[in-house]
Amino acid sequence: TGTLQTRALPTVSLAEDGQHVVIRDGIATYASGAPHPDQAAYQVLHHRLVKFAALLSRLSDRSPPALQGGLISLASVRELAGLAKLGLDLKRLGKAEMREFLRILLSNAYDLILDDLADGPLAGALAADAVRGSFNGPRAPGTVFNLMYRMGQGGGASLPIGGMGAVSDAFQTAALSRGVEIRTGVGVAQVIIDGDSVRGVELDDGTCLDARAVLTSTGAFQAMQMAGPTHFDIEAVRRLRNLRNKGIAAKVNLVLKDAPDVTGLSRDLTASRLLIAPSANYVERAFNPAKYGEMSRSPVIEAVIPTLTDPSLASDGRHLLSAVVQYAPYALDGGWTDAARDRLTRLTLETLAKFAPGLPDLVTACTVFSPADIEAMTGAPGGHWHHAEMGFDQVLTLRPANGMARYRLGPAGYYLCGASAHPGGDVMGSAGRNSALQLLKDGVLA
Repeated sequence: TGTLQTRALPTVSLAEDGQHVVIRDGIATYASGAPHPDQAAYQVLHHRLVKFAALLSRLSDRSPPALQGGLISLASVRELAGLAKLGLDLKRLGKAEMREFLRILLSNAYDLILDDLADGPLAGALAADAVRGSFNGPRAPGTVFNLMYRMGQGGGASLPIGGMGAVSDAFQTAALSRGVEIRTGVGVAQVIIDGDSVRGVELDDGTCLDARAVLTSTGAFQAMQMAGPTHFDIEAVRRLRNLRNKGIAAKVNLVLKDAPDVTGLSRDLTASRLLIAPSANYVERAFNPAKYGEMSRSPVIEAVIPTLTDPSLASDGRHLLSAVVQYAPYALDGGWTDAARDRLTRLTLETLAKFAPGLPDLVTACTVFSPADIEAMTGAPGGHWHHAEMGFDQVLTLRPANGMARYRLGPAGYYLCGASAHPGGDVMGSAGRNSALQLLKDGVLA
């Protein structure tokens, strides 16, 4: 993957009065270059959260510890080494910081943020990141953990040069160089099980592929369905059936005949990661309608215009705007009809136009993907980009469910390697890497 090039993007939290806040490397300023009055407090909070997130992120690149067997064997002791190291590192922080870590870990982001910052675009940016992709508002318990999870995986945004297709191409190149055969446009009808072990897969066209191990990046429940529920005990089926995975984020892609002008923002900064989250209170209010299956009339939006950073993506002077629209619920009241998609498009454009007044007139084409559309296209349960909520009852040794946290599913040789496995989603590949390493450790291919 060495040929993949990325460019880090600053975050700009937009304000209706034009006093946009630029966030880069833990520093907050106004778009004009003037210092932000909460910069000192923000820097302290950001540094603390990044430090705490670094502790938790050490657990991301390994299988969750196997706790159910106790400390019986040397292998069990080794499995707990990560937790022991976390405990030691936490102790080294000192009593004050250790207590602060334990105090905020289960708390809500809204209170944590507003304890130190005045409510406004800076606080709103943190609140938005604390609930990105989750069925929560920033007042929900555990949203500080979600914020630290994001920071532990880097926290910022990077744009791959060449678009997301370049990421896939880089993985493909690396795989092919190692003798991997890739088949596209081929569906898997079922996973073949013989006795208690995997024997391969059957494709949609009836072709059978023999294999000693099968790894799947589908949702955990869908993975169980492909193998057949009869190969799982009743409790496992119940747990997988009841995973919380209500998608809440839609994708709206716009083709523009010219780059938009954002009031009070230079062209260089318009190429940033643009957030519409004017305050933490705005983010909380935006969530309220979604609780009842309604679309937020004032959504939280994360938008990028990749063609400003990477001109190779533009053609005929046109530009692309890609927006993640938060609080468009999967289980929308009335369903995701064409009229509902049109309503989401209208709400998105109206919200963007508050900051870029001429943008709606620039739109030449629009594509909307609701959470239901995302589920249909990708198989992501509920259209949720983590395949399951990152709540404390669905992380680490409980992800995707108690007893199935170490990537192994039911039959021997069957492994989960996608976002519903530890440590969750985002474009990072940790779940797949961990799953492959666990498979090797288990000796399935020996």
